[in-house]
Parts: sequence; structure tokens; C-alpha cells
Amino acid sequence: MSTEAVLKRTPLFEVYKNYGAKVIDFGGWELPVQFSGIIEEHEAVRQEAGLFDVSHMGEIVVEGKDAESFIDSLVTNDVTKIDINQCQYTAMCYPDGGTIDDFLVYKLADEKYLLVVNAANIEKDYEWIEQHAKGEVTLKNISSDVAQVAIQGPKAESILQKLTEKDLTGIGLFRFAEHVNLDGVKDVLVSRTGYTGEDGFELYLAADDAKALWEKLLQVGEEDGLKPCGLGARDTLRFEARLALYGQELTKEISPLEAGIGFAVKTNKESDFIGKSSLLNQKEEGLKRKLVGVEVTGRGIPRHGYKVFSEEGEEIGFITSGTRSPSLKKNLGLAIISMEHAKAETPLKVEIRKKLIDAVVVKTPFYKRG
Repeated sequence: MSTEAVLKRTPLFEVYKNYGAKVIDFGGWELPVQFSGIIEEHEAVRQEAGLFDVSHMGEIVVEGKDAESFIDSLVTNDVTKIDINQCQYTAMCYPDGGTIDDFLVYKLADEKYLLVVNAANIEKDYEWIEQHAKGEVTLKNISSDVAQVAIQGPKAESILQKLTEKDLTGIGLFRFAEHVNLDGVKDVLVSRTGYTGEDGFELYLAADDAKALWEKLLQVGEEDGLKPCGLGARDTLRFEARLALYGQELTKEISPLEAGIGFAVKTNKESDFIGKSSLLNQKEEGLKRKLVGVEVTGRGIPRHGYKVFSEEGEEIGFITSGTRSPSLKKNLGLAIISMEHAKAETPLKVEIRKKLIDAVVVKTPFYKRG
């Protein structure tokens, strides 16, 4: 059996070749790592706009009389605080505080929610949710029926506005509108969210409509510099904005608090969610390690898994993500390191190709839009 036959494909796979995509195996999916080039795509999103196929993400519907209280018992954030047409970033944890996944919760109606989970975690998340189901709730994995495209960048709103009569300025951050008509592509959920550090939207629609919408967007966005973008630019963009990637900044061994997403952990909420006592202990006793930004000042790029040492040569942690930042032209990394070395401007060493290279703790996010 060929590798190609076992890789999953999104509804947009057939149009990739029309735009010069280079595809790779990404967690069992055949996805574009780049179209015109990672740097070019990165800069398009920072300066104009980029279009991403994120249909590999998972969508799970939870509905019923007890949907709100049930979800609230699973996740770290306070779901009771969101309104209809609002979404919330959260994490789901094991009893020891390790992370199962980080995802968005969309409140579609009083008794109906949409969870948008990471592609590699769809089956794991669904099984965990099903295993802990309680009260009057029904679950449905609709991932294969839904396509998702993201349009991101300073010109994202003006480009998308060309396709709809819906006033997009009325959709605030972490808010969404359902049943939007985008130039004949009907029933689209338009969400002002993203994973790039820029303004923009994530669009959820029927899988069968994905190709039509993709091509309409690239057509109307051409004069504004809209470019199709792959996983490579998605990673450098989210990295500069210090947005966590599951499997790197967040894992079953790394808690949301250690990963720096404590804003999404509400240990003071009423419901007793899974992992609450462990996370409360971490807060009360003080973290022993945390995620920091690192700049390698010597020669070399810090990569995922590289060891981090104190200036005295003691091993104190590891790089979770690293690259040469396209926006800042610096060799940067995110690292989980011991608290006593986590203060900004603390000198460090990163092991790169068996050599200890000079580095320093720097503030994050590395990039913040004006």
C-alpha cells in the first residue's frame, strides 16, 4: 500500500496543484507546506492577507439540556461566561493537569455548542468527551462534513466584505455570525478568530462548497495581494505571536499554566473540572518551570527538542518551537525552562549540533500587531 493512499485529504486537496502547492505528510494528512514560499506567504499575511486551508481541524457538536454544565466540567475556561455567537479559547486536561488538547468552544444556541479541536487529536478528544459524558447531552463528530478556511491579515476584512452584504465590522474578536451568504456560498459560519497574530476570519462551511469559496476568495483578493498559504507560514506566524501548538508547547506532560495560557484556566469557577485540583496546586505552590522566549545570539537556530542549559552548564529545559523569525530576522525559540532562569535577559546556552551556543531569555510575544 502506498503512503499516499493512507494519508487523509481535505476537500480542497484537488485544487492545491493549481496554485503550485508542495504537499507533505502532516499528522496523517496530505497538506500543503507552502505554495509560493514560506517567507513570501508569511509576509503576505503580515502586510496584506493570506488564505489557509484548515479543513483538517476537527468539529464536534455537543447539544442538550446539560451541554453547558457538561462542557464546563471538562475544560479549564469558564464556558458559562460566553454568550450565543461568542467563542472561547480553552484547554482540556488530564487529572494530573497535563493537556489533552487546546481548542475553541463556540456557543451556537443555549443548548448547542461546537468544539473545534486539533486535527491530530480528533479521535482522542472525542473518546475522552464520550467517556466522561453526563446528563442530557448528545455528541456528534461532524469533522468530515465541514471544511474550514482562514483568511488572515490586515486586508482580510476588506477582501471578505466583497463577497457578502453582512457587515463584517459588526463581528468582534472571538465573536461569530452563522448562516452568512458569501457570494452564493450559503450557510457559512464566519468567526473573527485566527492563529497568526493578525486580524482575520475563520470560515466554516459544507465540505462540498470549499472549492468554490477558495477560488472566489483568491479571485476577489488578488488585487489586494491575497496569497494561498501553507503550514510553513502558519507555523512561523503563530510562533512569532506566541500561540501554543499542541504537541510542542502543550502536551500531556505540559500543563496550560506551564505553557503560559493561564488566562484560559479558571480555577475559581464553580464547576469542578477535570485537572482542577492539580492546576490549583501548581498555582498555590508556584510553577517549577514555565514557557519563555529565547534568542540565540550565537550561530544557530533553536529547534524543537534541543536542550537548554544555564550559563553554568546545568541542563534546565528544552526548546518547544524555534525558527529564524521572518519578521524580526532573529533566531528565536520558545522553551520550557526552570523558573529560576526564566527572567528576561537571563543568559543561557542552547545545545545546537553538540555545541553549547549563547542565548538569552527575551520577552514574548516576539511580534504584536500595531
